[in-house]
Amino acid sequence: MTEKERRDFCIECRKETEYYLQKKKIVKKIRDKDYTFGITVAVCVDCGAEMSIPGLIDKNVQEIDEQYRTAEGIVTMDDIERLMKIYKIGKAPLSLALGFGEVTVARYLEGQVPSKEYSDIIKAALSSPAYMKQKLTENREKLTAAAYRKALAAAESTARLFSVSDKMLRVIAYIFEKLEEVTPLMLQKLLYFIQGVYSALYGKPIFEEDCRAWVHGPVYPEVYDLFRDFKYNPIDDARFALLKGTAGALTKDEKRVIDLVLNTFGMYSGKALEKITHNEDPWIEARKGYGSSIPSSELLPKERIMKYYILINQKYGIDTEDGLRTYIHDMLDKAS
Repeated sequence: MTEKERRDFCIECRKETEYYLQKKKIVKKIRDKDYTFGITVAVCVDCGAEMSIPGLIDKNVQEIDEQYRTAEGIVTMDDIERLMKIYKIGKAPLSLALGFGEVTVARYLEGQVPSKEYSDIIKAALSSPAYMKQKLTENREKLTAAAYRKALAAAESTARLFSVSDKMLRVIAYIFEKLEEVTPLMLQKLLYFIQGVYSALYGKPIFEEDCRAWVHGPVYPEVYDLFRDFKYNPIDDARFALLKGTAGALTKDEKRVIDLVLNTFGMYSGKALEKITHNEDPWIEARKGYGSSIPSSELLPKERIMKYYILINQKYGIDTEDGLRTYIHDMLDKAS
């Protein structure tokens, strides 16, 4: 906002003055419980009094609503809208499918705050296609045949889409929490490096999936299939609500390794990371006998990746960012 725009009438000064915005803490009682909220206030530059400017009350209501929902773990209206998009279901059918009254979801979308019990049901449906299928089956008689079939087909399709292991989903969720933008190519390489570094440091894989030697480097086919179905930016797809909160289930050691990889390999483009993998022994071994045309079914076993990264750890000390950066620098030099 420009200086010219930040002017309004101050009732204390009895004239139009400049103002600035700042946060103010207030205590508000909701359902017999005190909460402290941070709200935005406008302060007169001349006298220091709070000013009432257009739109500020609505902003304060929104701020309090968001902070209250966060404090109590209550779903947001955006969460409910994502749920409707994922399962291709309207407000009234969703209410009935979840076992609520027919107009309950409509009221939530108008701003009414759900109870913790109903919020947890919505959260469960949002995080688990299997749970949503269960609720649809339980309340089938309340739905029209068309609404039931459409929602059930969407639930089954979503369940197939997210057929990778829980640990893989948690790692992907954590990557998206940490990085602002991740291309499918970059994600594939980061997963490979995370697997390599973790298995070298802890003697076991971080997730169960095996990767394959595709022409652009190591690829986890299940993850490739997941992304192929997304028609636009994967992070913005409603179905990624299914990943929300799953990263918190990672262990301290798992997060440490992912952070190591994201703070080093994560600074490079997918194409640069591809060059590194093409100069590593697991990839080179996969090429033997095939030349440049590696079949997409060629396996890069977890054991081979771990064996290679154990040797790299002995040489570079990849339990530190400095060690990983040195390794990356040497591999990119080798690729040039």
